[in-house]
Amino acid sequence: MSFYSVLYIAEWIARIAMLFVVVRKRQPAAALAWLAIIFFQPWIGIFLYLIIGRHRLPRRRARQHGQLLKRLKHLKHQLDQHPNIAHPELGPQCKGAITLAERFGLMPILNGNEVEWISDSEQGIHRMIEDIAQAREHVHMLFFIFRNDETGKRVADSLKMAAQRGVKCRLLVDSVGSWRMLHSLRHDLQLAGIEVVDALPVGFLRRQASRIDLRNHRKIVIIDGRIGYTGSQNIADADYGHKTLVWRDLTVRLKGPIVQELQMVFLEDWNFRTEQLLQGEGIFPPPQSRGTIPCQTLPSGPNYPVENYQRWVVAAMHSARDRVYLTTPYFIPDAPLLEAMQVIAQRGVAVHLVVPGKTDHPIVDMAGRAYFSDLLEAGVRIFIYNAGLLHAKTLSIDDSIAFIGSSNFDIRSFALNFEINLLLYGSEVTQDLRRCQLEYLHKSRRLDPAYWKSQNALKNTIYNVAKLFSPLL
Repeated sequence: MSFYSVLYIAEWIARIAMLFVVVRKRQPAAALAWLAIIFFQPWIGIFLYLIIGRHRLPRRRARQHGQLLKRLKHLKHQLDQHPNIAHPELGPQCKGAITLAERFGLMPILNGNEVEWISDSEQGIHRMIEDIAQAREHVHMLFFIFRNDETGKRVADSLKMAAQRGVKCRLLVDSVGSWRMLHSLRHDLQLAGIEVVDALPVGFLRRQASRIDLRNHRKIVIIDGRIGYTGSQNIADADYGHKTLVWRDLTVRLKGPIVQELQMVFLEDWNFRTEQLLQGEGIFPPPQSRGTIPCQTLPSGPNYPVENYQRWVVAAMHSARDRVYLTTPYFIPDAPLLEAMQVIAQRGVAVHLVVPGKTDHPIVDMAGRAYFSDLLEAGVRIFIYNAGLLHAKTLSIDDSIAFIGSSNFDIRSFALNFEINLLLYGSEVTQDLRRCQLEYLHKSRRLDPAYWKSQNALKNTIYNVAKLFSPLL
């Protein structure tokens, strides 16, 4: 038998074997995309699938996560018995979304919080540095991107000064998003007494996930267990090194019981990487009411049995009765989200989608635009933001629910990344968020359905080809 005959037989054995592996994926569209690649180029397809095809955690990581939850059971019990637990009355249409958030995120709604919206990146960094300067016990930071630029150095200097005062500083950064910083600033920070840890290190011998592109995309700051930050902003200059494109982020500064939930999320990620269980009154100080806003964290990622963030977003969409505003830099909806947006728009809800005109991921842009025709036909109002790269990931539902977080409204955030999101309840806070969203909308141009429909065939073909890769992006 010739070499080519053996190769031909081996390729078909590989195709058939992978058929039984790939069909176990929960999403048929993703399975079909992978099978198309594998049947076209078996060896390249199998190699890529082993690297980036599986989004569940390996058994070792799943066991470790289960053991951690047992060790944290007493801390979780403290949250469940928290004196500030609230059940906001937002009408029967919102009850399902609230129930799902508590069930999927395993975190209760806590009342008594103060929320400050920060839409200017420089102001956000300035406020963080001010709070770090006042820290007395600890500073915990978790970021996808921590750059060794002017902003990164300013934050690093503030951590060094805090460490000199005896403040325990712990910095957890994603090994891919912050790789330059890990090769440059890390040693200097460690010499200053700051613990610097890389999350999800990459490499075939150092993988902590089933695929190398599972990333920790969270943005969290906790200071003394009493002040917290989360949102879309990383530790980086506003241009992220691109010079011709400015990122427009949105961050919330929090005081009150909700900070303990952010602390829990940080603690889980820190424990997984270091096996250190941080606890005690210094980590979880006695809760103090600082405001009137009910809040709740919704962490998501491959360690959860279902795509909890995706399911909550769809449920929240269906609860809308009047208006929805959604902003995101990267928009690749899966079928349930696309259908939810179409259905609520068709029953009279004013649905506003605001996306940037240009991002740093052209293929993602093109794939997202392939969905515009279906949305426009259903009555969704699409706005193209032209004052930079709109990086704020937000959602407001009527005057009831506000959402801000690290998650984009795309398949990657639904299924692959470790994300942190904040849900806020009530008319006051929802209107505060909507004011920020309306500022974005006023700096945008509304997409005309007739113009979009008249685009040349080549553009539509390019968008639709990119759309084929949606399950893989």
